[in-house]
Amino acid sequence: MSDYAHRPGGKLKLKGDDGAKKKKKKSHGKEERRDKEADVAVAERSERREERSSTRESESKAKIEAEKPAPTGRRMTAAEARFEEVQRKRREEKAKRSAHQTHKDRVNELNSKLDRLSEHHDMPRIGPG
Repeated sequence: MSDYAHRPGGKLKLKGDDGAKKKKKKSHGKEERRDKEADVAVAERSERREERSSTRESESKAKIEAEKPAPTGRRMTAAEARFEEVQRKRREEKAKRSAHQTHKDRVNELNSKLDRLSEHHDMPRIGPG
């Protein structure tokens, strides 16, 4: 018989391990914990809904307050007011344009923009092939 003929199987045996298995502790109250977790989850969902509705209300109030002059006494100059107005109009136009675009349109627009760029922006070939 050769040295390689013996092939033991099974798991490794450690020194000092007499093979006795530890008993698992029984967990009491799993159902109670699940019920509590479910109640907490429901409560969190309702809180999130309330926060969303209050957030919407506060956003609308913030828009109204933003249109009013600042109560600090500092007034915007005419140039600052024109700048803010132009920025607001541009944001609105951009939102209208993007609201009507599909993903496919956006991808086509990006590809056409990349085609217009010079070769300086192309990715260099790295490695063989």
